[in-house]
Amino acid sequence: MKAIVFTKYGSPDVLQLKDVPKPTPKDNEILVRVRATPVNYGDLTARDFAHSPFNMPAPLYLPARMAFGWNKPKIQILGSELAGDVEAVGKSVTKFKPGDRVFAYVGMNMGANAEYICLPESGSVALKPANLDYAEAATLPYGAIMAVSLLQKAKLQVGHKILVNGASGGIGALAVQLARHHYGAEVTGVCGTPRLDYVKSLGAEKVIDYTRQDFTQNGETYDVIFDILGRVSFARAKKSLKPDGILLYASFKGRALLDMLWTALFSRQKVICALADEKVESLLLVKELAEEGKVNAVIDKRFPLEQVAEAHRYVEQGHKKGNVVIAMQQDSKA
Repeated sequence: MKAIVFTKYGSPDVLQLKDVPKPTPKDNEILVRVRATPVNYGDLTARDFAHSPFNMPAPLYLPARMAFGWNKPKIQILGSELAGDVEAVGKSVTKFKPGDRVFAYVGMNMGANAEYICLPESGSVALKPANLDYAEAATLPYGAIMAVSLLQKAKLQVGHKILVNGASGGIGALAVQLARHHYGAEVTGVCGTPRLDYVKSLGAEKVIDYTRQDFTQNGETYDVIFDILGRVSFARAKKSLKPDGILLYASFKGRALLDMLWTALFSRQKVICALADEKVESLLLVKELAEEGKVNAVIDKRFPLEQVAEAHRYVEQGHKKGNVVIAMQQDSKA
């Protein structure tokens, strides 16, 4: 089978189209023919892990670096999200059958930049939304896993005001839509100039261009500030929080952990640093909302498998307006 392989860290040029063995599913696994997989922030980070910013606490850097490979990548096929068709199942599998159309989050093991991948039946994999094509469905799993799990920890309610800092990325885009259409909150999205219209289309009532305005200086207060990349400290954000407001991080470093401890003991305002629970229920919720028309996936560009390097370069330019997807088979309506 064809796959995009990289054997050293570096620029998009390290990504090479190669023939690799087609995997065989174990008893508890399904073999999925990948139809589409997005290029996301995690792919860019893993491709050049030795030189990429690390958005988690420093003590986690060493185990993460060891997992990905110190001098060269151990994980040589990128891609953590996908949509595709079940081609075969192991003898113990009961949830899926050949021909099922699924979408999935693979996690740190990656491997979706290939024509086929084996996934555990018990993993974060579910039947894809029936009203979305493969490319649209492929953009949802990571955002679903992260946004659903983390927003639950913020106890968002109808009528609450939430600001999503980083609203145009995979997590942020799902967070905007879930907050607006599932929780009934009033949503403000923060993003860069090229993606203002995109974030508005997701359902944000207000959009702030971070290159022109600092949301912590505009006098508005929020019940929840959801900071996707951990860019705003509690010291800066607290005046933008309501008296019982929550600063919720999807990525965080040691200082945020100290702020979480301090606010737990001494403040009505709270900082929450939490890792997402990778539960298939998150996929099922987003599938249901997508089929109800409450969650959408906006595709900016689609690239064939052999142009993954070009897709990475396009994403790194920072001008994408929506999702960038690798469509494996051009005849699959990916």
